[in-house]
Amino acid sequence: MLALDLGVLNRKAHVVETKEALIFTLGVICLALAFAVFVYFGYEQHWMGLGLTPDRLDGHINTGRHAAVKFVTGYLIEISLSADNVFVIALIFAHLRVPAEFQHRVLFWGILGALVMRGAMIGIGAQLVARYHWILYGFGLFLVITAVRMMMHRDDEEEVPQEAWVLRAMRKWLPISNHYNGSHFTAIEAGRRVLTPLAVALVLVESTDLVFAVDSIPAIFAITADPFLVFTSNVFAILGLRSLYFALAGAIRKFRYLKQSLAAILGLVGVKMLLADLLKEWLGPDFNFVLLALVMLILLAGIAASAVAERREARRSATPAAGPGD
Repeated sequence: MLALDLGVLNRKAHVVETKEALIFTLGVICLALAFAVFVYFGYEQHWMGLGLTPDRLDGHINTGRHAAVKFVTGYLIEISLSADNVFVIALIFAHLRVPAEFQHRVLFWGILGALVMRGAMIGIGAQLVARYHWILYGFGLFLVITAVRMMMHRDDEEEVPQEAWVLRAMRKWLPISNHYNGSHFTAIEAGRRVLTPLAVALVLVESTDLVFAVDSIPAIFAITADPFLVFTSNVFAILGLRSLYFALAGAIRKFRYLKQSLAAILGLVGVKMLLADLLKEWLGPDFNFVLLALVMLILLAGIAASAVAERREARRSATPAAGPGD
């Protein structure tokens, strides 16, 4: 997908239009659903040894159906959490005045770095869960606290990228130019090589993904501790992040209930981690189906509420104000 993205569809730097981004996003979603079919048969037939060891989260062998549900649930949660990441990336690009035709290049290399970084974090997390099962309760408590903080966050507070300290450190220790050099990350000025603002944007995007991974990695471990399912669900979410940015960046502010929806999802998976044994007894072994349905319901409710609020505001602004004599 990355080779097709950079080598064929975006060989030349250009402004990615919304239609193009939506088509690519739909393609990645279809590919993820096709991969869910592969997961089903892979775990059912034990291809490459899949489904032969118990899932450290619940202690059960993942059948094809359970593995596919866990993959789809994890993918849906990860792609939902990526939506908030889109807004912060938009702030970074606006702050550094990154030309629209070069934003794709930054996101492409940012995705490669994110794959490596998340792979390392997932590997470490899987080992921790395997050795210390109690750490899942720590993850659950962390997610609940994060959800509460997101709910208490006021929309009128100024949004400032959390990577300001990274930017200050880079400007202090590295030679950075104030001018762009086309799509290049470095340039030669006064006989020495310096970083362009495009390289600064790349570092900030990577640090942004690191910050959001602190929330999303524990969230996926609420679904499964199978490293294959955890990593592949993250891979597909990250692959869709670039096109998701170009599809949503211009309209992200219209989703006014985005943070509330994401907070509800984080709170839900956090509670699931804390009460996993109780929920398993209450809802049975297929309670991951219930979790998947609740996540989809929360997302749809947030989208519907945002659309209704946007329509009311548009209708209110279109209504002429009454004059003094009316």
